[in-house]
Amino acid sequence: MSRLQGKTAVITGGGSGIGLGAARRFIDEGATVYLFGRRQAALEAAVAELGPAARAVAGSVTDLADLDRLYATVRAERGGLDILFANAGTGSFAPLGDITPEHYDQIFDVNVKGLIFTVQKALPLMTAGASIILTGSTTGVMGTPQFSIYSATKAAVRNLARTWALDLQGTGIRVNVLSPGPTRTELAEEVLGEAALAALGATTPIGRMGDPSETAAVAAFLASADSSFMTGGEVFVDGGLAQV
Repeated sequence: MSRLQGKTAVITGGGSGIGLGAARRFIDEGATVYLFGRRQAALEAAVAELGPAARAVAGSVTDLADLDRLYATVRAERGGLDILFANAGTGSFAPLGDITPEHYDQIFDVNVKGLIFTVQKALPLMTAGASIILTGSTTGVMGTPQFSIYSATKAAVRNLARTWALDLQGTGIRVNVLSPGPTRTELAEEVLGEAALAALGATTPIGRMGDPSETAAVAAFLASADSSFMTGGEVFVDGGLAQV
């Protein structure tokens, strides 16, 4: 497969889970991938696994100077950017009545503010035909007990894509949302726990958890010219959880 041959991609939150799965797939299809995240050890392990087509830049999407350094590195080494997978995210439970300003700030700062500036600062590097992929979630369209703040951030991501598709008219840059369902990642296991993940996977029409490689396959589709007539949309990779 070589749909992404010669392309340059940035993946935030790329050291593990869906981000790492997407990096594997993008590289398999010919791309050079920059992984951006806060955990230096995870980034180094990912690059060691992925090989010479992978680069790592440590930093946080909530730090504008870190984002500037990321894109300065891409510009210096590659000249431009073809694919941005804005995948960094965080979440934790808090029922109504127990929501604190700190809980709100932490999740909105990463999932919304961080995503906005991840995309905005990338724009000068992106050319016609470039693809922006935003990580959404089934929680953006479903009620999920004790998960209202995280869910609200993902609903915001969905509307950002709709609006940005209009803002980007005439540029040739596309933006779409990729929304996973219950997927076996480190973050999901940390937030939900193994038992809750297995139970959630069993509620899907497919009857199991998703694997990051399955989401990565759809990310590669959205990154490639195969999705050239798609923008402002949302693609669910959720085992049918939010569809029936």
